[in-house]
Amino acid sequence: MFDRPKLKLKLTPLELVLNVITIILFVGSLVYLFVSWTTLPNEVPAHYNSLGEVDRWGHKWEMVILPIIAVILWIGMTILEKYPHVYNYMNLTKENIEAQYLNGRLMVNVIKNIITIIFAYINWNNIQVALGRHESLGTWFTPMFFICIFIPTGYFIFRSIRLSRE
Repeated sequence: MFDRPKLKLKLTPLELVLNVITIILFVGSLVYLFVSWTTLPNEVPAHYNSLGEVDRWGHKWEMVILPIIAVILWIGMTILEKYPHVYNYMNLTKENIEAQYLNGRLMVNVIKNIITIIFAYINWNNIQVALGRHESLGTWFTPMFFICIFIPTGYFIFRSIRLSRE
């Protein structure tokens, strides 16, 4: 094993587009929360069970917790994207290092954006439930959440294995 170099890799167009779309959706959910604030009841959904049904109600100030967590995750994963040399790789060589770094960084970027979009959706849905427009997240939410996280992760792991053989 050789010392992993710290390569300066430019942001790919896909990463840039994903970041911009996610920021627009997330900021939109924050604006929607701000605009809806005065019409929200004091009790809002605070937790959902695996079927997407509300199983705990809380004060409307709890609605700011998810956006705060999303921002912390966004910042943390954005910082992590800048250090692909610390990721765990299989069969890293001098020949495939740049491709592996790009693949690893893109995986972190995609997962970061998916998680942030999911948080924005939950924020929007919480407002809908609080205002009586929806009753739950829906039974499809939990399976879709796992699909949205595990399929891209599996894809990038498979891609990394393929890159290690080239």
